Amino acid sequence: MSAVLVDIANLSIAFPTRQGLSLAVREVSLTLGVEKLGIVGESGSGKSLTARSILRLLPPNAVVTAERISFDGIDVMRAGETELRAIRGRRAGLILQDPKFSLNPVMTAGDQIAEAWRAHRKGTWRQARQAALDLLAQVQIRDPGRVAGSYPHELSGGMGQRVMIAMMLAPDPELLIADEPTSALDATVQAEILRLLEDLVSRRGMGLILISHDLPLVSHFCDRVVVMYAGRIVEELRASDLASAQHPYTRGLLDCMPTLTKPKPRLPVMVRDPAWLA
Repeated sequence: MSAVLVDIANLSIAFPTRQGLSLAVREVSLTLGVEKLGIVGESGSGKSLTARSILRLLPPNAVVTAERISFDGIDVMRAGETELRAIRGRRAGLILQDPKFSLNPVMTAGDQIAEAWRAHRKGTWRQARQAALDLLAQVQIRDPGRVAGSYPHELSGGMGQRVMIAMMLAPDPELLIADEPTSALDATVQAEILRLLEDLVSRRGMGLILISHDLPLVSHFCDRVVVMYAGRIVEELRASDLASAQHPYTRGLLDCMPTLTKPKPRLPVMVRDPAWLA
């Protein structure tokens, strides 16, 4: 594996409308190694589209242009379906926002993990089921046998998210893309899931892209942060320096957040400058 796992240069993604092409991502460039990268910004800022472009998992009507999108040296823009299948799931996993909509409702959790393991490792069903139990134990589920035999509707949100993480870990990937993985969970379970991801990333030596609206969470959890506004990267900095960000958009996001230590009678409203789009 090369030192640079993901390399994106001048990525733009547009969608056709009645008025012509509407740009959702505008000339984005970023790199990722074996580290935790946070992508933050408002809804519609292009965070998820940028991350999904690494796996070429974009809507069919998306118009994608880029100087370069590479995964461990593989040109994703020109890769065939066979090459892409070797990356998707096998080398790069995608954890979605709500497990209730991501898991198959008519398959048990254990069978879904076993299916993911067999799809990439080609073992027997007996081996796959044992691997599923091992993976559930790795994501800190106390009773793997019971959870493996449960259907998604029988699991809590935190349990379901752990099952999703176990499925993504089944092929032993080099990259995890976590798209708002804790937004549907309460604060206590959020902290547990993030501790779990941090432990797995450091133990397995993986790269992680964490997409989130939660700036304090990203500042404590990630190594670097990319701030997106209207499809552009407006600021990139070390996560530990997020509180001292300079761009007025990042400052506006931070100022709009309530705090218990310095309560405000009224939270400020974001004032946008047209120059940010230039």
